[in-house]
Amino acid sequence: MRTGRGRRVKALGWGMLAVLAVSGPPGEPPSTGGDGGGRVVRPAAAVPFGVFLASDARGAERLPRFEAWLGGPRATVGRTYLPGENWTALRGPDFILDPWTRWRAAAPGRVLAVNVPMVAPNEGRLPDAEVAGLLRAGAKGDFDPVFRRLAARLVAAGAADTIVVLGWEMNGTTYSSRCAPDPAAWKAYWRRIVAVMRAVGGQGFRFDFAPSRGRDAIPWTECYPGDDVVDIIGMDSYDQAPGGTFDDYLDQPYGMRHHARFAAARGKPISFPEWGLFRRGDRPEYVRGMLEWIRTHDVAYHSISDYCPHGVWQCRDNPRSAQAFRESMGRAGRPGGGTGSPAAPARP
Repeated sequence: MRTGRGRRVKALGWGMLAVLAVSGPPGEPPSTGGDGGGRVVRPAAAVPFGVFLASDARGAERLPRFEAWLGGPRATVGRTYLPGENWTALRGPDFILDPWTRWRAAAPGRVLAVNVPMVAPNEGRLPDAEVAGLLRAGAKGDFDPVFRRLAARLVAAGAADTIVVLGWEMNGTTYSSRCAPDPAAWKAYWRRIVAVMRAVGGQGFRFDFAPSRGRDAIPWTECYPGDDVVDIIGMDSYDQAPGGTFDDYLDQPYGMRHHARFAAARGKPISFPEWGLFRRGDRPEYVRGMLEWIRTHDVAYHSISDYCPHGVWQCRDNPRSAQAFRESMGRAGRPGGGTGSPAAPARP
């Protein structure tokens, strides 16, 4: 989804932090019932949650202050991205993997979720013909050593159960790891990467197929590589077109209701690896709607992007949404809940 995130990768201020165990009533959300797609009703505390704070060690350093602001929940999943400027970066740079694998090892029950590009440079504005050639080369095995090395590093670091968000937002045009230039080659390449990484001894990876919401350049269903090589079916969903209301986001072609039904038909959980505010500014009703949808569906994890214009803590532009987020997810304003104001976060 086009959200101006390119500068975030290049600056490497990334790191989607944290899947948190959270609780609290989500307020008065838009209608979410009757979708027939993996619907469950459970306490919000049962849903793992993430927040983007930074991709490197700064993310782990900021997390305690975010947790204090939120009012108690603790991270159980660390979320980060591999930079995609070259093929060496796709093997997993030390300054990203080292702090996050240490964070994971520091407490029981933690896990990592790592976005991994399929093509380098991943934001190089490559023409479709060049992308198609790289996808075909990958499907033939030309890049197997890159993904074998990444898998071995994760296993050796004690992160053998990492969730790999591979080639995210493949239905769009932002990234080189996109599907539309050659859908058949894209699917074959995905399958090859999964086979290579699963062949590494000791691994227990889960692979998350995560398009952007809506049709975009190609219907994301045309990129789906198969149930045997997908463990979680994700979706990145920001408060922006197509659609203007939360119900639009649910009901649009290839939107959130389609996503839930598609996954439920395959017996897969869903995820929202990226979500947040965007084009419509400070909209607490969108935040409440997202959290209610997440609470009432089979969601493996979700992560809000916490930088401007999307976020609620590092971004000071969305105070009403920040309050809605805290009330829905934390203990702010409840008896015994956290109501103090911890030190202001540094802007990413």
